[in-house]
Amino acid sequence: MRFIVRVVVNAFAIWVVTLIPALRVTVTPFAPGDDLQLALTLLAVAAIFAVVNTIVGTLIKIVAFPLYILTLGLISLVVNGFLLWLTAVITSSWGWGLTVESFWWGVVAALLISVINGVFGVILRPQKKKR
Repeated sequence: MRFIVRVVVNAFAIWVVTLIPALRVTVTPFAPGDDLQLALTLLAVAAIFAVVNTIVGTLIKIVAFPLYILTLGLISLVVNGFLLWLTAVITSSWGWGLTVESFWWGVVAALLISVINGVFGVILRPQKKKR
């Protein structure tokens, strides 16, 4: 259930980022490109982003642990931008999905996605049961 909520929140965050034209991040929907196909494409891209973030992101965080300490965690902005760019490369190779025109705008987009995920994480956090 957590994975589904995470994918839906990621899809919403990616959709919000694509609404900002200055970031040059776009989503190419499945054919024929209606609203339903756009929503399904956003969900698919968000699921792939979650898997890439889980697998590749974890490996990068383990390998680059000294850089995280040295930069006081600021390298995570670049790592998140790289993971978004990698998701764009994977999905755009299939003819649909995410397109990031510039790596550094991808870093800014990943920062916005992280902020949106953080806000929704606080809102949707499971409440502790009172005894």
